[in-house]
Amino acid sequence: MSYNFFSMFARMKHIDRWALMRNTRRENLSEHSADVAAIAHAVALLKNTRFGGSVNAERAAFLGLYHDMPEIITGDMPTPVKYHSDALHDAFLQVEREACDRLLSMLPEDLRQSYRAAFFHEEEDAYLWRIVKAADKIAALIKCIEEEQAGNREFRQALAATKRNIEKLELPEAEAFLDEFLGGFYLSLDEQQSV
Repeated sequence: MSYNFFSMFARMKHIDRWALMRNTRRENLSEHSADVAAIAHAVALLKNTRFGGSVNAERAAFLGLYHDMPEIITGDMPTPVKYHSDALHDAFLQVEREACDRLLSMLPEDLRQSYRAAFFHEEEDAYLWRIVKAADKIAALIKCIEEEQAGNREFRQALAATKRNIEKLELPEAEAFLDEFLGGFYLSLDEQQSV
């Protein structure tokens, strides 16, 4: 029997993000998910090494890699639209749940439980999902910085709002990531290599 889960996963490269914003460079869902997975892994490692945690960094990367896969079916709903009203947000969550069920059905039965956690937030992964949420916002912040560095003022308000949203998460490991790694995104390639 043939399954379509990974051919669907490969379609993330066709879903553009930031649809309501003028972009100097398009960002697709595949790129974003890779960024979120890498950042979530690093934030989890910071939690463990600097803040007395014992979270599974590899699982954080796994959750980050698949966190937006339902958008292959739903599309990337812009935040202002998604949160415009409670009714619209609830309707979107129902559509997203159905997309998750559909994607899981594209796996062999014996693999579904292993992937379920990436689509349905299970209690044992609650802290990891906080890390993934922070990583998702950090990736958005980096996109805002890159756009602003390219002279695009369109992302100025998004940059400020995203910084505030990261602070509200109150994750010292996310703050540590920003303190230690964000500065590099303001540097040229030559400047990055001269450090």
